[in-house]
Amino acid sequence: MPKTAIILGATGLTGGMLLQQLLEDDRYEKIKLFSRNSVKIEDPKIEEHLIDLFKLEEHKDKFTADEVFCCVGTTKSKTPDHETYTRIDRGIPIAAAKLCKENNIDTFLVVSALGANPKSRVFYNRTKGKMEQEVLEQEIKHTYILQPSLITGERKESRSFEKIGKIMLNFVNPFFLGTLRKYKSISAESIAKAMVAIANSPELDVQRIPSDEIKNIAHKN
Repeated sequence: MPKTAIILGATGLTGGMLLQQLLEDDRYEKIKLFSRNSVKIEDPKIEEHLIDLFKLEEHKDKFTADEVFCCVGTTKSKTPDHETYTRIDRGIPIAAAKLCKENNIDTFLVVSALGANPKSRVFYNRTKGKMEQEVLEQEIKHTYILQPSLITGERKESRSFEKIGKIMLNFVNPFFLGTLRKYKSISAESIAKAMVAIANSPELDVQRIPSDEIKNIAHKN
């Protein structure tokens, strides 16, 4: 039976890749996009809802689907204010998870980050860790938290810090072997492929999926 999916963050790098994957997938007949800006793609599958994501709960009646993919995220350079950063990276995914619970949506996937830890001294890791914790508290039947390392791909906006990080990782990636393999950079395309595969493998019982495993899942599909 054809499915409906919701994507939050479809205008971003990973969310955009995911949208393309779902548009080409015959298992999905409708893709609802909740975002501030339009993706500017004309396709009969797409149903856009241009809203204030900080007020996502006000759109509960439209928030219905078989699966929800949350790819929302920002960066320190783009959002230096800690309060706003927290509202985006922690607040929006939690609001989406709560709506899944209220609207009986059994599958929720969210992109977090490698190193996420609610007790971390690093603000970024602590924010992601607390987000994961609160998402899992909703007890959605099929909850999957993807923890990628540095994400690679062509972004619309310039991120100087990430460019430097990518150059360094390209140099050291070959040395990440064994248990260190999860620290290798990962492409947004791989994350998107893995998300679709995971959503369609309900027997998978692992809730937190590290970067190297995300890559393995993507390569198998």
